[in-house]
Amino acid sequence: MSTIVISFLAGAAIGSGLALLFAPKTGREMREQIKDMTDDAVDRIRDYAKDAQEKILSTYETGKDLVKEKKSIISSAIEAGKEAMEKERERISEDRKA
Repeated sequence: MSTIVISFLAGAAIGSGLALLFAPKTGREMREQIKDMTDDAVDRIRDYAKDAQEKILSTYETGKDLVKEKKSIISSAIEAGKEAMEKERERISEDRKA
């Protein structure tokens, strides 16, 4: 998705630049218009980068929480397995004594 948006923005910038070059305007008008378009493109890219960063951080936090939850489940299962193994050892030990 990010590649598509960046490609779109780059294409829009190139197309706008070409339109400006072929439009009959003075040098000063053209430079001002190019500067305005460049500033606008930079603002859009910054906004997009900020949104992408927020999504990445959100996904990271969600993944981190999920790993923590699964780790807790696995630790509980291991502990239950250890308890079951100890009980079985005790039972076997009692059976041998009897």
